[in-house]
Amino acid sequence: MNRMKTKISQIISKGLLFAFIVLLGSCNYLDVDQYFDDTLKFDSVFTQKRYFEAYLWGAAGQLPDESRIFGHEYAPGITASDDIFTVMSSDIFRGSAFALGYVNPDNLRGMNVWSDMYKVIRKANLMLARMDECQDMTALDRRNYTGYIHFLRGYAYYHILMTCGPAILVGDEIFESNLDGPAYNTYRATYDETVEYICSELETAAAYLPLKASIAQFERPTKGAAYALIARLRLHAASPLFNGTSTARLYFGNWKRTYDKAYYINQNYSEEKWALAAAACKRVIDMNVYELFTVSKDQNTPQLPAGVPTENFPNGAGGIDPFKSYSHMFTGDEPFKNNNEVIWGRISEEVKGYTQQSFPQYMGGYNGMGLTQKMIDAYRMEDGKTIEEAMAVGEYKEGPNDFTSGPRDFSDYHLNGNIWQMYANREMRFYACVGFNGCYWPATSTTDGSYRLQTVKYCMDGNAGKYAGTVGSDNYTPTGYVIKKYISSYDAWRGNSSERYEKGFPIIRYAEILLSYAEALNQLTTTHAITLPTGESYSLSRDVDEMAKAFNQVRYRAGLPGLTQAQLESPTEMFEQIKRERMVEFLGEGRRFYDVRRWGIYEDVDSEPIMGLNIAANEFGGFYQRTVVDEKNYRDRVVHRKLLFLPISKSELRKVELLDQNPGYNN
Repeated sequence: MNRMKTKISQIISKGLLFAFIVLLGSCNYLDVDQYFDDTLKFDSVFTQKRYFEAYLWGAAGQLPDESRIFGHEYAPGITASDDIFTVMSSDIFRGSAFALGYVNPDNLRGMNVWSDMYKVIRKANLMLARMDECQDMTALDRRNYTGYIHFLRGYAYYHILMTCGPAILVGDEIFESNLDGPAYNTYRATYDETVEYICSELETAAAYLPLKASIAQFERPTKGAAYALIARLRLHAASPLFNGTSTARLYFGNWKRTYDKAYYINQNYSEEKWALAAAACKRVIDMNVYELFTVSKDQNTPQLPAGVPTENFPNGAGGIDPFKSYSHMFTGDEPFKNNNEVIWGRISEEVKGYTQQSFPQYMGGYNGMGLTQKMIDAYRMEDGKTIEEAMAVGEYKEGPNDFTSGPRDFSDYHLNGNIWQMYANREMRFYACVGFNGCYWPATSTTDGSYRLQTVKYCMDGNAGKYAGTVGSDNYTPTGYVIKKYISSYDAWRGNSSERYEKGFPIIRYAEILLSYAEALNQLTTTHAITLPTGESYSLSRDVDEMAKAFNQVRYRAGLPGLTQAQLESPTEMFEQIKRERMVEFLGEGRRFYDVRRWGIYEDVDSEPIMGLNIAANEFGGFYQRTVVDEKNYRDRVVHRKLLFLPISKSELRKVELLDQNPGYNN
């Protein structure tokens, strides 16, 4: 009998070891809490290194999937802003539910970030408190885990701040789940206090984290990820909504903590916050680890338009293929894990699956991810002019009879002939991202001619028009456009051998750091001396050469000219350039929702009519006419100051009596 017990014990031990080898061998974060509950006493987590590490990555697996912004979002996603509009179900597209005012303290529509992140924070605190119980850990192991746990805790608070506003800072305290309600009773920190705490956690993490992750551990955070998130946070804290400007006073002048009447949002402007943001960005730049992704030019790369510098990138747009350099970063045509622009990212089945939302219904898609006309108009002409500037000199047309003649091929992109002039001679990011009427969809992975090498049309009489699919369904674009970013010419959803490339999602990339650096410098009116916690010292002022050096790299990579001297000299004009550039550069990456809020322009931009083309008309019977979308999801859309943040759920408010609700929501 004893031998039998020993043998069973050995089998169980080997089984557990195999399970953990499987868990730890994965690059993805995993939630293994239930595994521990089912197979081991909880204290066993802290007896051996392999159990502890599995628990660590299990806790990390409870962090939001940042790439889940195209449906079933963890927080209001791209359909809650002004660049993408869909009529598909708000049960799937939670961003739409938020914009329609359906989210309230009684029903967060699956976006209970506040509660979910405090579960992660508790686990992080538990690991920090009990890590020393693992006798088989080396000093190097503890150092590595310390970095990851502080990052985990800081990043959980980051999600609370970005989506719910100021947090309750629990420090290292571990709240037992069976305590009475009064044991949890404490108040929220201010916005600035929350920012400082998160930055402190990320600074601590960075001291332990590796400079770069290996390919096998690609999704794990690094020193650069910690520094880049600090830069993003510092920029938000310096921005008008949160930095004591008239905007901050307008939105938050009456929002005070009940406990002591302290303002949740700073009411006194501090220019030094912009300098801190600039310094945080400069630290990432000075790491000399990251660079904008580019693909070398070849025989199919088009000539650069007049006025675009031909010096080799990054001093100009020479030597690169602008279309591929932007497009292939997202489509999977180039390995995402080897991309030195991606400071932190993940391989994403969510994004890979999202591409089906943009494919025409007859090609196996849902046809519903509609770009707004505002987004189409934001793209420049190929020589850098805005469409307004080009129209003034006769280089841009959108009359009902203005169509191109022959087709055009460049950079492995085929532009059909006889397309509307609005879509001709646009910048390369336009062609990388926009599906328009008459757009060519290669879908080369399938051998089926019914779905391969297709010309797609969104007009009433087109193959992807409103009534081309299932009658009465919501599988159509309400604007006459779809987003094609992340879609490769290889990708197909229907037909023999149809496949899709693996997709990556950049949580934060170097282009953001460059544009944020330029934005922060632009706000300075005097010189600031900033010393960061890591010891780097910077003297920062509104240096037009520094702004141009950072900003122009993003423009050159797109094959466009850089800023003019007049634009650089004017802070107001420079800010306009930054706003437009961020809108275009980060389409479909989730930044627009936060940008318009931190700039204090949310109510203005979201109050503008959502425009598209007249999808209720045939191609030559009125389709090419700018039209306010005639959809219930637009007519019922809400613009309200409370939509700056998600509400806190009533269950949390009942648990913590001192917890104040976000402005505009009833407790």
